[in-house]
Amino acid sequence: MSDLGLAHLHAGKVRDLYDAGDGRLLVVTSDRVSAFDVVLAEPIPDKGRVLTAMAAFWFEHLADVAPHHLLSTSLDDLPEQARRPDLAGRVMLCRRVEMLPLECIVRGYLTGSAWREYQAKGTVHGEPMAAGLAESSRLDEPLFTPSTKAEQGHDVNISFAQAVDLVGAELAARARDVSLELYRRGAAWAAERGILVADTKFELGLVDDEVVVADEVLTPDSSRFWPAEQWHEGATPPSFDKEPLRRWLDGLTWDKSPPPPPLPPEVVDATRSRYVEAYERITDRPLDAWPGHGTLPTT
Repeated sequence: MSDLGLAHLHAGKVRDLYDAGDGRLLVVTSDRVSAFDVVLAEPIPDKGRVLTAMAAFWFEHLADVAPHHLLSTSLDDLPEQARRPDLAGRVMLCRRVEMLPLECIVRGYLTGSAWREYQAKGTVHGEPMAAGLAESSRLDEPLFTPSTKAEQGHDVNISFAQAVDLVGAELAARARDVSLELYRRGAAWAAERGILVADTKFELGLVDDEVVVADEVLTPDSSRFWPAEQWHEGATPPSFDKEPLRRWLDGLTWDKSPPPPPLPPEVVDATRSRYVEAYERITDRPLDAWPGHGTLPTT
């Protein structure tokens, strides 16, 4: 990301964080995309706008479950030097949050690492599960399955008891309850629009000892969205995310280390379409109505 005249605090795979002063952070969401922990050379057009718009939608829609860190998505509210037209639609001005050292994962379906653990041990995050479940089985009740936050490498799945060891019983219980309610409400809303939320990850933190929701909420990057009409037990449905990109890469002999192979235009276009469709179906809003339509970001 280009210099904004603000202190650049962190560069992630997708987001850049800046100090906006007065206890605020500026989060800029790029169109960068990663696969297998490698950032690819080609951006996915409008991906940053989709992630920002969807997070803003959910922060507003779920505000009665828990407070959040978002202050504004308008360029007008940013420090003057950061009011660049190419940032429209991809910025969040936020309160600073003391983040919990937990990834607050909620699972409604048995898939991903949870399915692999269940196959091997009959457990999910160390907790025994009913026998006879299949890949993509719908769980009787959503599960709170936290993980650690790894500075390098991969996060590690942990039990709720281990989460208590990390943050204490009261805070772990609050994080669990907030995460489960966010999931239930979000999953019900999405299901009415033909999308199943298989699992998702929330980032929670503290502001004045109050638990708040931060980072992103129920986006294609933090969640597994499945088309309801294609779901059945025993197989994994296609996801509304970067699946076309991952599937194409899986068909290559690439060793999953840098440098990545260049993405063909049709894979970029297919991936963009998945993100845009997820946003428009869930929010009932056209992406063209979100700020930044037709504006190319500057890297």
